[in-house]
Amino acid sequence: MTQSRASQVSLDDTPYYHCICRCVRRAFLCGRDHYSGQDYEHRRQWAVDRLALLAEVFAVDLCAYAVMSNHYHLVVKIDRHKAQSWPAEEVACRWMRLFSGHPLVIRWQAGSADAAESRRAMEIIESWRARLFDLGWFMKCLNEHLARRANEEDKCTGRFWESRYKSQALLDEKSLLRCMAYVDLNPVRAGLAETPEASAYTSVRQRSVALEKSEREEGMSVPQLLPFVDEHTTGADEECTLHGVRLLDYLELVDATGRAIMAGKRGFIAKEAAAILQRLGIDQRVWLSHMTPRKCRAPLALGSLVRLQAFAASTGRRWVSGQKFACALG
Repeated sequence: MTQSRASQVSLDDTPYYHCICRCVRRAFLCGRDHYSGQDYEHRRQWAVDRLALLAEVFAVDLCAYAVMSNHYHLVVKIDRHKAQSWPAEEVACRWMRLFSGHPLVIRWQAGSADAAESRRAMEIIESWRARLFDLGWFMKCLNEHLARRANEEDKCTGRFWESRYKSQALLDEKSLLRCMAYVDLNPVRAGLAETPEASAYTSVRQRSVALEKSEREEGMSVPQLLPFVDEHTTGADEECTLHGVRLLDYLELVDATGRAIMAGKRGFIAKEAAAILQRLGIDQRVWLSHMTPRKCRAPLALGSLVRLQAFAASTGRRWVSGQKFACALG
């Protein structure tokens, strides 16, 4: 029986989730439709622009993304503690960047609400706070926006997405990195790009451009990505990073994984291609000298056997698929 998305999220087990959404009947979200000849390439930037806004508003950090022709992938971190630390005024301002404000909240902001109205305004704001670290609301604000714009452009009505979205809990660091690399390699595996850093509208491309200190293309916005340890030099809490992982290690992991020839996948990184750090012109020793030292049916969830069993118990299940695979990985 189909289960609600809320039952697939357990923040006590993990804040990390892989989300996938596909167009209905695999219609084209972006790129060129070879059957009709229409070019929807510009819609990729719609998705990236919207992600940039939502990452600013929600307590949801973006770890990886890839916008493909008829679907997209996201890897996100839900930061419940950050949302709970926001003062009421900040919660209201964030929510009202996306939606019209409630009249009582507007009166409270103006200082003209009486005691009863203020109490009711606080209740409304607390409901907004809960939504700002809710994966379902984040995805709703992304998918509805894109569907409305695409339907308006196509001058049609009806469903644009195949379903709401699919989510996958990432229960440990190994699963998180494996999933991020999978997402970042999507264009390479589909034969749309020769290397990860040449894959347009992906997080690995965005991180690579930042490393090369290239100028951002005029008029193009990019979402804020959760940084790796060696991207984070401000001395802030390690919880604000993909802690324990260096960006250069991750890039080499993606590069090595992309060179493997996978059954059923037409694309891979050519054997004769230079190493990714060499392609990006990065001297690892120079880079590290300026960075913070290192601190010590798709399955519903990925992780170790123990974590999978704990996640099953937390979400009211007797069992989740993937346990045999987890045992094999160790």
